[in-house]
Amino acid sequence: MSAEQFSYPEKVDVQNCDKEPIHLIGKAQAHGVIVAVNPQTFVVTQASENTAKFFGVSHEDFLGISLEKLIGRLPIERLETSISGNLDFTAEELEINDKNFVMLPHLSGDNLILDFEILGESWNPFYFQEHLTNIINGLDGIENISVLCDKAAKLMRSIFGYDRVMVYRFDEEWNGEVVAEEKNEDLESWLDLRYPASDIPAQSRKLFLEHKVRIISDVNYEPVPILPELSPVSQKPLDLSRSTLRGVSPIHIEYLQNMKVGASLTAAIIVNGNLWGLIACHHYSAKFINYSQRETCKFLVQVFSNCVSSIQTGIFNQKIKENSELRERLLEDLQLENSLIEGLTSISIPFTSLIESGGGAVILDENIKFFGNTPKETEVMDLCGFLNKKEDPLFYTKNLKTLYPKAINYKNVASGILSFKLGKADNNFIIWFRPEVAETVSWGGNPNNKVSYNEEKQRLSPRKSFEKWTEKLDGISDNWKEYEIETAKVFGENINQFLLAKQKEEIGRLNQKLQEANKDLELFSYGISHDLRGPLRGINGFAQILKEDFSNDLPAEAIETINTVLSTANKMEGIIDDILSFSKITGGDLQKKRFDTNKLLDELLSSFSITANFPETEVHIKKNLPETYGDRRMIWQLWSNVLENALKYSEQTKDPRVEIGAITQKNRDVFYIKDNGIGIAKNDQDKIFNVFSRASKSQFKGTGVGLAIVARISAKHSGKIWVESEPGEGSTFYFYF
Repeated sequence: MSAEQFSYPEKVDVQNCDKEPIHLIGKAQAHGVIVAVNPQTFVVTQASENTAKFFGVSHEDFLGISLEKLIGRLPIERLETSISGNLDFTAEELEINDKNFVMLPHLSGDNLILDFEILGESWNPFYFQEHLTNIINGLDGIENISVLCDKAAKLMRSIFGYDRVMVYRFDEEWNGEVVAEEKNEDLESWLDLRYPASDIPAQSRKLFLEHKVRIISDVNYEPVPILPELSPVSQKPLDLSRSTLRGVSPIHIEYLQNMKVGASLTAAIIVNGNLWGLIACHHYSAKFINYSQRETCKFLVQVFSNCVSSIQTGIFNQKIKENSELRERLLEDLQLENSLIEGLTSISIPFTSLIESGGGAVILDENIKFFGNTPKETEVMDLCGFLNKKEDPLFYTKNLKTLYPKAINYKNVASGILSFKLGKADNNFIIWFRPEVAETVSWGGNPNNKVSYNEEKQRLSPRKSFEKWTEKLDGISDNWKEYEIETAKVFGENINQFLLAKQKEEIGRLNQKLQEANKDLELFSYGISHDLRGPLRGINGFAQILKEDFSNDLPAEAIETINTVLSTANKMEGIIDDILSFSKITGGDLQKKRFDTNKLLDELLSSFSITANFPETEVHIKKNLPETYGDRRMIWQLWSNVLENALKYSEQTKDPRVEIGAITQKNRDVFYIKDNGIGIAKNDQDKIFNVFSRASKSQFKGTGVGLAIVARISAKHSGKIWVESEPGEGSTFYFYF
């Protein structure tokens, strides 16, 4: 990747403002020096251009020097220890050029970044301890988030003295609301005002997770370039995500200037790993908060974040407990003998009572049942089409019409929905609906005028007006709380388990019927053997007597009729034998063992009397065929049926030949029997494995059961059989176990 691709964009406009690489800004704030060194050699590779002002060394002379010349040997040794041991760096107080600095080191890719700030006024230990005590005592034990926010704003302002301190909370769409405020009396209140998500874009929110406290000591500062632009170590711009002195986006600077702000401090409120909100401090002139004071700020915000987490977790656990008890009562009323929809209709507790809602719907296998106030059936089925496209089975929104415009037609009953997909089939859902809540909100400026393009500056400019702007929201429901979302997820999974239990019960019932049907088939098969063989033997016997004792007295037509009776009776007996064989294969248990395949084939060929019955056919068997593991009796029958077909259908061919062998395919042994007989047409190749299905000409004897038996034996051994063939060119049957 070329260096140009890493450069900070010269032009930031409406098309790329949300992707502005603020971590690669390449500039420092003016109240300190950013220095980059090679962590292997500790040679200075880059620095902000204000080294002469702070260190008394020109930028040109500073680049390339050893860091040891600036800070001394002992700090270098401590840096080396942290790097080699992969340990956290510590802040270091240093005197350079008759000035007291705090050095803040961190690794960024291949570079060691050092922020040098003026140490500033330090609190004495007693004053510092008093602050920490006030923070803990002030925030501990508060069980209401609103009261907690008010207390945090008061503490923040009393400790750091900013003109305005706000607690700013994000909603699910990253819009922010001022939920607490402490300010100078002469300032207009911004309490309860909202600000659009674009005011704090995604890349800024991400950086707050890495660098929790951020100051701008002078909004009107002149940015200090860091040169060279590309790191000689990595050939890339410095990633300054964690630098306290990182320069500020020009868009954000203009935003603050439009608000008449002179300095700011912003601290991230991180709850359970997520950005919950910010404590935003504004001052209307320049104001510097040094490192030790920022550490106190970080401590205050951490205590505040823990308190928020504790309160939210307590509420969540209590609500989950209440909902779990209700859910268990509801599930106890569901009966397996009823369908899901019948069950949810008949129980005493409607499922909609689990979660505060105006109504609900259950859609399963094209059946639908409504509870309470809902859209029409056609509207809900159309909505299911939208929900089917979601990857996650759980979906929720308080503003459905923005994601699914058709929902504007029923916003009075379903501005918000919470749904869970049942099973894997489409259009199976359980849905809760929430109606529109008429709400009037106040914004800090018109949220529709987020940005404009500044022709003079050739870049994006933030809005200039922050006057209170009120609008009436429509098509928006109350928020779905975390405990409600979790309840819906667990209940949906419970319903899936109920459906699986019903399927299991149905499969068990069908399995019982199948077992009974198999027993009936067995009885039927043996009934055929007993009830049909007797009459057939009688027919055969009487026809034989007629032929042997009266053939001299009967005309030729009568003798031909008797022969037809005899051959038909023999054919019928063959069909009975095949049906019995098929029945035994279907219901029989496997007696598996390992045996020699070549030996089995030798025995089989001997039983066929090849020389006597197929004198013209050459049979060639490959030596050292793989051993077979399976039921020898069944596999004998498989080989017998396939080999008999090969011999039979190649017998009338000139120079008939049958080849038996094995190949390796996908790491398994595949046997084959190849002949040069009449072959099988493409459209018949799948049919021949069905019972009583034959593809051959009528002159070849057979009942159409043999290959069905072969396919069943293969399936019972978790195997497969298939044929490759062309009419007139022979056939090759492949099979494996």
